Amino acid sequence: MRQQPAQEAIVAAPREAAAPPPKHELPTKRQKRRRRKASGAPATAVAGPDTVDALDPLTDDAGGGGRKRRRRRRAGSKRPAVTEAASTPTVDAPSWRNGAAVADTAPAPAAQERVRPPVYAALDLGTNNCRLLVAVPTRPGQFRVIDAFSRIVRLGEGLSRTGRLGQPAMDRAIAALTVCSQKLAARSVAGARLIATEACRAAANGDEFIERVKRETGLELEIVSRETEARLAVSGCGSLVDRSAKGAVLFDIGGGSSEIALLDLSSGPTRRLSNHIVAWTSLPVGVVSLAERHGGRDVTPALFQCMVDEVIGEIDRFEGRSRLGAIVGTERFHLLGTSGTVTTLAGVHLGLERYDRRQVDGLWLTDEEVDRLVATLCSWTFEERVANPCIGSDRADLVLAGCAILEAIRKVWPARALRVADRGLREGLLTEMMVADGVWRRGGAGERARRGA
Repeated sequence: MRQQPAQEAIVAAPREAAAPPPKHELPTKRQKRRRRKASGAPATAVAGPDTVDALDPLTDDAGGGGRKRRRRRRAGSKRPAVTEAASTPTVDAPSWRNGAAVADTAPAPAAQERVRPPVYAALDLGTNNCRLLVAVPTRPGQFRVIDAFSRIVRLGEGLSRTGRLGQPAMDRAIAALTVCSQKLAARSVAGARLIATEACRAAANGDEFIERVKRETGLELEIVSRETEARLAVSGCGSLVDRSAKGAVLFDIGGGSSEIALLDLSSGPTRRLSNHIVAWTSLPVGVVSLAERHGGRDVTPALFQCMVDEVIGEIDRFEGRSRLGAIVGTERFHLLGTSGTVTTLAGVHLGLERYDRRQVDGLWLTDEEVDRLVATLCSWTFEERVANPCIGSDRADLVLAGCAILEAIRKVWPARALRVADRGLREGLLTEMMVADGVWRRGGAGERARRGA
């Protein structure tokens, strides 16, 4: 039965109803209450044979209901009365839609089972960091991160001197990968890609380490090529390229290598930015290897310039460095950097008391601002770098080596602006997996989940 509001609880009397008795014969209110109390009848509004008994749902018993209702009305309560014959409406347990609990009032048998969006995971074990990202697809070309993990492991520590991964470094990486394995085991993952980069590529015992990882953590890591690494960096950062640009140089300063991709956008942007790569290279220098060769704790101006010159020498060996021609240095050309070096500079520029990815990712820095930031960091002592919340003890001995690589890139490809990306290989891995599975196509699992089908 449809629930009726309180004012409709009394049904109008029939047209042929008898005339009411004289007023002096009507019982008083006190007499009515006494009669109801004596008979045990519920407190109702009596209006002849066609009345519906209306009980206040907050009244525990019938006696004294009128007085309680009046007190509630004076207190401002607006709860409607319910009919005696009406059944109490039932509400199913909350269901989750778009991250919020939504009460489902439809009967349980008629409710359709909602399609959960597929879960994807991407892991990047680099020379310096171990990073995991778990996400679900949302709108076309986008995804929502539901879990993440990052830890500095310095897997490539000592690699430039010995050519091998050290035992303490491997132990640190195994500990971080164990955490990642536990996170992945706790979810039903539709697709995952787990990669290792320069440290495992260059180390003589890289394959042995990969076997140990599989044996101790259950994770099967894939050592990717430098070309694949450059492509993934472009896929992960593509949305941050200025759509009005005619060209851009994207770079990823890593721990053991630095990937550089030249993008020719003169024909206009397309959905797959990797199609615009006209040249790429992987420099055999990163923040860890460069700092180990030159020192990263006490860096003099002469030592810093020596690091810059070394990196420029590596870039000069890159045959495709001039492929963008006259576009370089114009208004429609910019740099796009994805690494701990550029995100650290952005955090220092913003004066953050604690690093915040939301403020850093996508930030634009002018050429003059980058000059000032690099000069500031070079003037700081090691202790001052440690004290900065965006650098800390983990990066204090590496950040100047990263600045030297950045300065070399800026000298070869001068630009009026640098855009900062706090994203990279993991985002590229996730994007490529989701595109391959068609989650953003019409009728795909991602779309069905968004519609709550």
